[in-house]
Amino acid sequence: MSTTLTAAPTAGTARPRLLRGLTWLVLRQHRTTLTCILALVVLGSLWIVYQRGQLVDTLAAAGWPGKTVPQPVVGEGYSRLTFLLGMLPGVLAVFLGAPLIAADQEQGTVQLVTTQSVTRRRWLVAKLGWCLLITLVACSVLSAVFTWWWKPYRSVLPDIWMDQSVFDTTGPVLPALAVFLTAAGFTIGILLRRVLASMVVTFVFCVAAQTAWGMFRDLLGTPRTATYPLNDEFPAHLDDAYEVDRWVGSADGQLYGWGSCAEATEKATNACIEERGIVNNVFQYLDYDQMAAMQWTGAGILLAGTAVLTAFALWWASRRPL
Repeated sequence: MSTTLTAAPTAGTARPRLLRGLTWLVLRQHRTTLTCILALVVLGSLWIVYQRGQLVDTLAAAGWPGKTVPQPVVGEGYSRLTFLLGMLPGVLAVFLGAPLIAADQEQGTVQLVTTQSVTRRRWLVAKLGWCLLITLVACSVLSAVFTWWWKPYRSVLPDIWMDQSVFDTTGPVLPALAVFLTAAGFTIGILLRRVLASMVVTFVFCVAAQTAWGMFRDLLGTPRTATYPLNDEFPAHLDDAYEVDRWVGSADGQLYGWGSCAEATEKATNACIEERGIVNNVFQYLDYDQMAAMQWTGAGILLAGTAVLTAFALWWASRRPL
């Protein structure tokens, strides 16, 4: 049997045009991984649908939304689900991205493939493109299904919209974060050329990157400011807001730290407030209606990082022996 990758299939084994040649080879080489990811998507989606059904039944029995439902109304299933969704980008980076090229380098498969009738760059594009595409599709489906659950019932779920368990697992952020970390994984694999070392370094990188992402998340939106009288109740329309900072302020606009007049006695506190002319609470926040724009901004940054990593991986691998 010929080992030439572009050999035409026989009449009895004709395949669709898109699944011929190098594309077919890549899919066949990674068919086990593809099957596992597809199974993960199907089972994960079914689990989300089941958990949503359980929540709907619980809320209906409690008379929601006509009646207030004491929280939490979800069990451990919700927490496990959000934890696993949050872990998914790192898992794909370590077990899909890192070994993608490193395994071929370590086992010598790359030498066999690149001596055939395809160029090294074409082979790399096929491998990396397949990896990013399956990651993007799988995480987009899971993110869409989880968003379908979370959005209508967010008021009775325990996590607020800016929590990592929600912000990073709904909308475009989950697939964008997954493809970025996966791109980092195969880039590390190309540089280190060893599977185990690549997986370990990719794991460390994922932990560091997701920690940094959590610190950066607040900067994706422009904070708003609300001012209300010092002794008034917290405005109800800000109940869904994410607090960035808060101060107390005087009538002329001078701001003081929240605890500036936290004196030992009430009399001393009142004297401090009167002396400084403090009359307002000043609350800086991000509102829920900013969530979509913040997510798309973050996704754009992550996808730009993915493009940079992929371009670097192609440049590095195409100019050095594999």
